[in-house]
Amino acid sequence: MKKKNEQKGINIYWVYGAIAIFFIGIQFFNSFSSSTEKITKNEFLNEFLNENEVEKVVIVNNEFVEVYIKESKLNKEKHKGVHQIGPHYYFNITSGEQFEEDLKEFYITNKSIESYNQINVDVEIRKDIFGDMLGWIIPLAIMLMIWIYIMRRMSGGGASGGGIFNIGKSKAELFDKNTNEKTTFKDVAGLEGAKEEVKEIVDFLKNPKKYTSLGGKIPKGVLLVGPPGTGKTLLAKAVAGEAQVPFFSLSGSDFVEMFVGVGASRVRDLFKTAKSKSPSIIFIDEIDAIGRSRGKNQITGANDERENTLNQLLTEMDGFGTNHHVIVIAATNRADVLDKALVRAGRFDRQIYVDLPELSERKAIFKVHTNDLKINKKLDLDFLAKQTPGFSGADIANLCNEAALTAARKNKKMISREDFLEAVDRIVGGVERKNKLMTIEERKIIAYHEAGHAIVSWMLEHAAPLVKVTIVPRGKSLGAAWYLPDERQITRIEQMLDEMCATLGGRAAEEIIFNKVSTGALNDLEKVSKQAKAMVLIYGFNKKIGNVTYYDSSGQETFFNKPYSEDTAKTIDQEIKKIIEEEYVRAKKILKKYKKRLEELANLLLNKEVIFREDLEKVLGKRQWIAVEKININKFRKK
Repeated sequence: MKKKNEQKGINIYWVYGAIAIFFIGIQFFNSFSSSTEKITKNEFLNEFLNENEVEKVVIVNNEFVEVYIKESKLNKEKHKGVHQIGPHYYFNITSGEQFEEDLKEFYITNKSIESYNQINVDVEIRKDIFGDMLGWIIPLAIMLMIWIYIMRRMSGGGASGGGIFNIGKSKAELFDKNTNEKTTFKDVAGLEGAKEEVKEIVDFLKNPKKYTSLGGKIPKGVLLVGPPGTGKTLLAKAVAGEAQVPFFSLSGSDFVEMFVGVGASRVRDLFKTAKSKSPSIIFIDEIDAIGRSRGKNQITGANDERENTLNQLLTEMDGFGTNHHVIVIAATNRADVLDKALVRAGRFDRQIYVDLPELSERKAIFKVHTNDLKINKKLDLDFLAKQTPGFSGADIANLCNEAALTAARKNKKMISREDFLEAVDRIVGGVERKNKLMTIEERKIIAYHEAGHAIVSWMLEHAAPLVKVTIVPRGKSLGAAWYLPDERQITRIEQMLDEMCATLGGRAAEEIIFNKVSTGALNDLEKVSKQAKAMVLIYGFNKKIGNVTYYDSSGQETFFNKPYSEDTAKTIDQEIKKIIEEEYVRAKKILKKYKKRLEELANLLLNKEVIFREDLEKVLGKRQWIAVEKININKFRKK
């Protein structure tokens, strides 16, 4: 339908253009169809008039003079190109009176011309009716074409399909059984719990009697919550592909407009359309664009268009005129900022948390994304799943694509394990920059820094096991150490402290070897400071602060509204600093004990640039923990 409207509009513009060209062509033809030849005034006086060839002249509109040649003189060679019927020539003048004065002066100057040879001079005022009409018709036609074009754009008849007259209409994209949407639940790997919840909604729309016969009611709304890239929108696409009902998809920002009342109008139009096609599903992606808590951070009393949109959405989802056969599915990664009235039962009855995939789920996601890749048959997906802790579904999809590009750059016919590992390094650490200029001293500092990380983490029981260490610059970092953290749901005090100690191992190594420190530990210090702050402020791991948390899940805490006093703030600062300094001292103790191995490992890094777990085992032996790494947990517990 849209293509037909576009074609119709294009045909109309072709017609207007053809008419304009037609009128212009007629004027052009009339202007040049005459065989009247243009001459100059001097040619007229000296060649025609002086030789007694002119019968008469006519001054037309004080603009030009038409010259009529005597019939007996038309047989001359110079007049062969003109018609037998005059006027035969013309020339332009500035004024008719001035021309007559010039003509008299010519007669006086040329006394040889007798009085009987002097020509008659006529004056005519002519009106070009067609030219005058064309002069105002063409501009009017152009203005009319521009006006029609603007009105078609404003009324939504143009190629864009929108306009000022349709600004209050919903921008939702409709998917139904006739739409070629191929995404199904089979394409969604992992997320088994979330899929079960959503499948129930699809099943209800297909078989409503199965549930209504027992008096049950389907949830009016389902809110998908989770970190970015975990598959919330993909799950909604699968619903669109599986459900045999109309599926309306749009983003929360589609409701937002600069005009007052537009957002609420689009909400009304969306639900009106959905109700007319019920049973149906509405999917709103990134609903936090319009669903934020009302009345927060509102400085002035001005009308808030976003709040009006939210109020209309609340009314449509659970108001007097609610249609129970319209189900709303929404997705967000900021559920903490949503208005409480929006997430209450009766609107969004269910909240489905779509978390980062675990080990088995990552394997399933790898299986989906490697189906279309030419991978080596010996590739172990379990190994890849173990190498990507914390990766979301989107990250894994990007990793598979990067592995394919890496293999293509090497002109390989199959994608191997090494290509995937290189892709992991590229995503986590950035692109290698081997051409980055560094002095010998800088490379030595970086080598000891990374060796310090490696040794401390190797000797600590709860630190993440090391996988790879490199001093080749990647991204913004000049060196990096890759770890394989355990996938745990809760973290204990000793685990956090061991991780902090391993993080501070780089700076501790610099101080032990060079008796100086550099700026290379900036990221390490930032990470450690956040961990220590979380221990004191959030998790209640500090003896002096006690079992108190200052974590605000609503995100409304500001610098001017701290939930603790100044005295408590001083204690917090002191305890954070104390934790960091204690772990720094512990890291130095470990490195002093294994100083020879530190130097050996740093030299190995300088020679090979990249070392793996096997190299560490050759230098340090198998992992074992000594008394110096043990932690006195009692100092963190309140008696």
